[in-house]
Amino acid sequence: MMEGTAGVSGRRHADEALLDNPDALAEHDPGGMLRFTASAGAQVRESAALAAEANLGLLADEGRPRAVVIAGIGTAGRTGDVLATVAGPRCPVPVIPHRSAGVPGWVGAADVVIAVSASGRSPEALGAAEAAHRRGARLVAVGAPDSQLQSVAERARAPFIPVPRRAPARASLWALTVPVLLAARTLGLVKVNEADLAETAARLDADADRCRPTAESFVNPAKSLALGLAGSIPIVWGSSPLATVAARRFGDTLSANARYPVVTGALGEAGRGRVGLLDGVFGGLVEGERDIFADPDEPDPDATRLRLVLLRDGGLNADDDSDEPLAVEERRADAVQTLAERRGVRCDVVTAEGGSALERLASLMAVPDFASVYLALAHGLDPMAVPAITEMKELANQ
Repeated sequence: MMEGTAGVSGRRHADEALLDNPDALAEHDPGGMLRFTASAGAQVRESAALAAEANLGLLADEGRPRAVVIAGIGTAGRTGDVLATVAGPRCPVPVIPHRSAGVPGWVGAADVVIAVSASGRSPEALGAAEAAHRRGARLVAVGAPDSQLQSVAERARAPFIPVPRRAPARASLWALTVPVLLAARTLGLVKVNEADLAETAARLDADADRCRPTAESFVNPAKSLALGLAGSIPIVWGSSPLATVAARRFGDTLSANARYPVVTGALGEAGRGRVGLLDGVFGGLVEGERDIFADPDEPDPDATRLRLVLLRDGGLNADDDSDEPLAVEERRADAVQTLAERRGVRCDVVTAEGGSALERLASLMAVPDFASVYLALAHGLDPMAVPAITEMKELANQ
């Protein structure tokens, strides 16, 4: 055994039959990642209630800020991306996700810093909270109760929204995101009302039911997506800014849960260069060598191929001052699907549904979140336990 592989287990090729065996799924998921993923709707409701109990009114007393910085890393950092895209191009002030320690040099008394950490102890969030307090910026903290982050917020006399640690950070996106959105609403930056939250929670609940372990692969969209991705190099592109946030989230979960390398980004950026991947040695070149008599649904296990996942928004931006009109986004999405088809590269499409930006975002994230867990389980991987993460922390802290 190579040094550093202790605790690493699994199989090179996915076991399709395992996904339709609920007992086997439970055995390979001892930490309950599927259960945590299914709690997304409950997270929305609980965090909304907790945010309502926090004294966010303090934020509004000083009026609209010059800028809002959302400080955090990993899943906590994604909350800033969600806020920026839900606020949209009409947001009256800049919304800036910040993923390193401290805060940008220009932050001062005219600004708001929202520090986010599921554990309440990440150096990035703690450093940002302390820097905001020193510089006289308004502070909001979101994280685990009775944590270091809560202590910093109390010293700064800043609102703190407690998010009970019920799941791993990467399965707690909605628990962390809702307080950030509601803090921004208090500042007058986003229009997220109680109906939007209720509909988003209901959407997440419905998708969790569709993706439940007892639903067989042919009717379970997450299992189907996982099996399509098995053995591939996934490329996940979003057709709009909203869909791009969901694409990057899928990249996070594919890497962390299933340990798959993945390319993610905006379809508009991809059209300036990365779309060339479809022509490359894992795309059109290898597909062109396929036996014409081979079953198109039975990939050669010895050939690594691209698999394109396209997240399509369909947009609610017809009346917005958007950078990209809806028609342009739709034409671009149609074009990349045609390009993939011509080169023999398989393409999965997830299309947004719902009336609000938040619900549409949820509809693009829910099935991929489950798919990343099912893909891990099909390979015999425990999606909860990632030995490399533990080992890296040990090595970095020596």
